[in-house]
Amino acid sequence: MSVFVSGATGFIAQHIIGQLLEQNYKVIGTARSQAKIDKLLKQFGNKPGFTMEIVNDISELEAFDAVFKKHGKDVKYVLHTASPFHFESTNIEKDLLLPAVNGTKGILESIKKYAADSVERVVITSSYAAIMDFKVENDVNTVRTEADWNPDTWESCQANAHTGYCGSKKFAEKTAWEFLEANKNEVKFKLATVNPVFVFGPQYFDEDVSTKLNTSCEYVNQLVHAKADDPILPVCGGFIDVRDVAKAHILAMQKEELIGQRLLMTGGKFNFQDIVDILNEDFPALQGNIPVGKPHTGAQHKQIGAKVDNSKTKSLLGFEFRTLKEVIDDTAAQILKHEGKL
Repeated sequence: MSVFVSGATGFIAQHIIGQLLEQNYKVIGTARSQAKIDKLLKQFGNKPGFTMEIVNDISELEAFDAVFKKHGKDVKYVLHTASPFHFESTNIEKDLLLPAVNGTKGILESIKKYAADSVERVVITSSYAAIMDFKVENDVNTVRTEADWNPDTWESCQANAHTGYCGSKKFAEKTAWEFLEANKNEVKFKLATVNPVFVFGPQYFDEDVSTKLNTSCEYVNQLVHAKADDPILPVCGGFIDVRDVAKAHILAMQKEELIGQRLLMTGGKFNFQDIVDILNEDFPALQGNIPVGKPHTGAQHKQIGAKVDNSKTKSLLGFEFRTLKEVIDDTAAQILKHEGKL
């Protein structure tokens, strides 16, 4: 039996696939083009246990039909990671909301049609974006947990690309839970979601380091390449390492006690000052070349914004998350090595 991973070329998905192959699972992945498939298969050493199929446009509700018609009887687990993640949209509904929602609804419908008896577990890559509330995110007296939901409506989340992305994660996740409730007598699978905050960490393959990285890691990339007199922007949020997020997906697939859970993945709060502190302390090559700001005044040293309590998730998963120092050191070291500066 195989594990099906949608969006296999993604940052998180590559780490999931790497960990699955290390555990000797057979993996079927999807990507949007043959060129992407050829590259990823080669990067993973053309392992016989890893195959891929083209799914061109997840916003089409039948996008996964052909793949599940072909492979459905061999698939036991589905990890749905494919979803747009960027803040560059001017048409929120078309670019963010519909692909996220239709991609989730479509893959579940395809399971129902072609793999209702074989798929036992589905894990959806959701996000803290489906939990957060912009209205209270800066309120130090607020606590957000796995039980909370982003209150935005389909209309209100289209205010800008940031709220649009957050809305897309909320409505995609809601779609999954509602689908399971409506179809619980027709499908065999149980559901869990993984809800990470900003996901940092190294690219799975060193060769994938480029001048512009995926959305979260690009924050680190920008600070590595900042000038000494650049202002430190007041960006603040939660952090988690991509390797921990990948591990959570696999445990959600394997462990009975994670059925029905929303796994809120955060290792704590950070802001850009915290990242700059780590870069200056741990990378001599950057000292004097990047901003210093006001050391040790960041979110690692005082509460900034709402608290996030994911003690339930940590207890359920049962492993220690990487620290911000580990996460930033590994992310930055890979960038600097790629550029011959380390």
